[in-house]
Amino acid sequence: MEFNHKSVMLEECIQGLNINPDGIYVDGTMGGAGHSKEIVKRISKNGLLIGIDRDQEAICVAKERLKEFQNVKYVHDNHDNIKNILENLEIPGVDGILLDLGVSSYQLDERNRGFSYMGSGELDMRMDQTQTLTAKEVVNTYKEEDLARIIFEYGEEKFSRPIAIKIVEHRKLKEIETTEELVNIIEEVLPRRKGEGHPAKRTFQAIRIEVNDEIKPLYNTVMDSIDALKSGGRLCILTFHSLEDRAVKNAFNDAAGKCTCPPGLPYCMCGAVSKGKVITRKPMLPTEEEMEENSRSKSAKLRIFEKK
Repeated sequence: MEFNHKSVMLEECIQGLNINPDGIYVDGTMGGAGHSKEIVKRISKNGLLIGIDRDQEAICVAKERLKEFQNVKYVHDNHDNIKNILENLEIPGVDGILLDLGVSSYQLDERNRGFSYMGSGELDMRMDQTQTLTAKEVVNTYKEEDLARIIFEYGEEKFSRPIAIKIVEHRKLKEIETTEELVNIIEEVLPRRKGEGHPAKRTFQAIRIEVNDEIKPLYNTVMDSIDALKSGGRLCILTFHSLEDRAVKNAFNDAAGKCTCPPGLPYCMCGAVSKGKVITRKPMLPTEEEMEENSRSKSAKLRIFEKK
């Protein structure tokens, strides 16, 4: 099994964590262990890395790639459950948390995972293959209005309504089973045009987000992660599209104690309490060199928060 994933903004993430050699760190999206390996290389035998991933295959690969390190705990779970994960491990606080919210190159490239609109594979898109909801179920059972809403909200696709209508038309004749079938349906609404992005990109993103519930819990996940930090601990989050980045930005601002009082009041009435400070007022972006070497880094943004 090949699990290739070039870690995005690797050095920036490591610097952002400000690693204490004896500290406890969490990689909430372990994937192929690219970021994890750099973290564990920088901590001592007294330090600890907790690697979390909802993809069991990723956990297996990470264990193999980090087999030389003894101070790693592996957790097959969703980073959204970080509060419960740390409670179960009896760890009251950690020194740093990294969340890389991108889909791994392995997941995109493996046709049978159904994430990619290139080639043909089963409509799956589950990051955690033990869950029941799949892309096939979303495409074939959701109401037309729900499909249109998801494609518009999560894919920011302005042709969401005609795409949803076309999907419903086709599934009345035959169940839509493969990524290739779905791409062909989308292309009836949005033909490929030279120089433009793939017409199915936004719809596939939207369905993947729905299947894996990537956006709705994110704000609370950020807040729970900040609460899990020790004083001076840092949370680094890599996002890859505007919906993720917006949720992270809003959570960081709220955690920093953003005052919502009307301007002109002599003192704060809203009771805003600061949990720390935003290190990156504007998100950090990949270098030109990295974007040239790794096209999947082009949409990446890194935001960093430090606990009070």
